[in-house]
Amino acid sequence: MANYANLPAPTPEGGLNRYMQEIRKFPLLEPEEEYMLAKAWVEKEDTGAAHKMVTSHLRLAAKIAMGYRGYGLPQAEVISEANVGLMQAVKRFDPEKGFRLATYAMWWIRASIQEYILRSWSLVKLGTTSAQKKLFFNLRKAKAKIGALEEGDLRPENVKRIATDLGVTEAEVISMNRRMSGGDASLNATVGSEGEGAMQWQDWLEDESADQAGDYEARDELEVRREMLAEALEVLNEREKDILTQRRLADAPVTLEDLSTEYGVSRERIRQIEVRAFEKLQKKMREIAKTKGLMTAS
Repeated sequence: MANYANLPAPTPEGGLNRYMQEIRKFPLLEPEEEYMLAKAWVEKEDTGAAHKMVTSHLRLAAKIAMGYRGYGLPQAEVISEANVGLMQAVKRFDPEKGFRLATYAMWWIRASIQEYILRSWSLVKLGTTSAQKKLFFNLRKAKAKIGALEEGDLRPENVKRIATDLGVTEAEVISMNRRMSGGDASLNATVGSEGEGAMQWQDWLEDESADQAGDYEARDELEVRREMLAEALEVLNEREKDILTQRRLADAPVTLEDLSTEYGVSRERIRQIEVRAFEKLQKKMREIAKTKGLMTAS
């Protein structure tokens, strides 16, 4: 894996406009091409194939990164962190699971960006629990939603409403609001170099077209899907569950040959059981997702 860590990839440090122009030159991949490249990386550690998968998704990483412009951090660094998440996704992507790389990569990209933001903001270094992190990424939008734009401490009725909406305590709302309002820097403080064209923190305020709250909640959705998968697996009998798990859910999938020996049936019979089990699992996942009001996995 050492070679993978050294994969060449464009970086935004040379200027964002130039970077955005450069990444548009990389073609998007057709499903079959993506599958073959992923297989080449998984089976042969073909760094050229991995590089193509990374570069073809740099636009996705940049698009997600642009949704995090409200935290006073250099956009070039946010994009760099997004690219780190993208490369981690490519490293772990399994083409046999049945979904596209973009679907899988967005979770890694968002997670990488959010961890970078939390590391960088000294005002949230104590915000280590899931609820506190969620509060950090949702507070600004929650205040805007109820028109609570006053500076300083929030009014008691606004504190109560935000706490109820976000599922946290009123004390946590007050504490986080004070850190974010009076915190580490003035909104008029300069970000980066001084002089003509210098940016201020207020220039990085949240893009209302982006959905930071949704981005953060999406990070938790992966855990929800894991729970859904565990529930859906109960629709399978023990043989189906074991074969599907060993073939599609294991880190190192077992071969048809090994399973045919284990169960004393032909390889084709194992393949048929696997396909049927996967179809049953997909159907059950869709049913569960519908009852929970979630979109089904790609």
